[in-house]
Amino acid sequence: MVELLPQITQQVFNGLSLGAIYALIAIGYTMVYGIIGMINFAHGEIYMIGAYSGLVALSAIGLHSGLPLALIILAMLLVAGAVTAAYGYAIEKIAYAPVRGGHRLAPLITAIGMSIFLQNWVALGQGARDVAVPALLPGSLQFAFTGSSFLVTFSYSRLLIIAVTVAVMIALSLYIGRSRLGRASRACSQDLQMASLLGIDTGRVISFIFMLGAVLAAVGGVLIALTIGKLNPFIGFTVGLKAFTAAVLGGIGSIPGAMLGGVLLGLAETLAAAYLSSEYKDIVAFALLILVLLFRPTGLLGRPEVEKV
Repeated sequence: MVELLPQITQQVFNGLSLGAIYALIAIGYTMVYGIIGMINFAHGEIYMIGAYSGLVALSAIGLHSGLPLALIILAMLLVAGAVTAAYGYAIEKIAYAPVRGGHRLAPLITAIGMSIFLQNWVALGQGARDVAVPALLPGSLQFAFTGSSFLVTFSYSRLLIIAVTVAVMIALSLYIGRSRLGRASRACSQDLQMASLLGIDTGRVISFIFMLGAVLAAVGGVLIALTIGKLNPFIGFTVGLKAFTAAVLGGIGSIPGAMLGGVLLGLAETLAAAYLSSEYKDIVAFALLILVLLFRPTGLLGRPEVEKV
């Protein structure tokens, strides 16, 4: 028992940092679905492009520029956010706007096509091999429980993930709840047609949601790149699929649900890898999704859809 508590503490910390990344990406899925009822399956590639954009910004600034570390990381996040916001806007206009209102399979096919295109676009431009990301925060905090020889390690990079994610979630909640565009977004999620009849520019709101989701994914991409230390053009597919799972787990269309689903999925994966085997972590994660959908099809915080007649 003396050794078990610090080990569980370590795994919970690792799971929270991983779940924070899933939550940032899952919010993009759930916001888009909440307004237009479609899934942006190219969202994982936006996360990947954000990570690459942050690395390009870091290369342009230079490791020995003399700037404070916090300013360098902030510059990486800002550049990645700006680049991915442009990509999010382009995806909405190219892959979604022309087929909105058509057959429901059309947006799915265009999103998958956009995903494949972006993977190969980055692979041609940056190369298909792994790219190393410099470790800007190599240190960690370590402590041991009384009577235990196991050192609990809180790496600075994972602490940064949790801190930035909490700050972003608070800022997002305030913006959606109090800003004019945030209120318009909530109105569109309630009833898109009625919002349009009341004078809300629904096209502008939809573009804004795609851009906002892309910025959040970029934040996750930059933070995880600094933590793991390598990138390739294909990292977005698996992470995007798991973030979509997190969104469904929490309740697709619910922002708090996406946050909760991301954290739960990260904890499930990490604990499964630690106490079962790393080969079982994906099985446990998706089994959790199946169980939730069997007993609560709308997700943990989702609400049943009411069909309008």
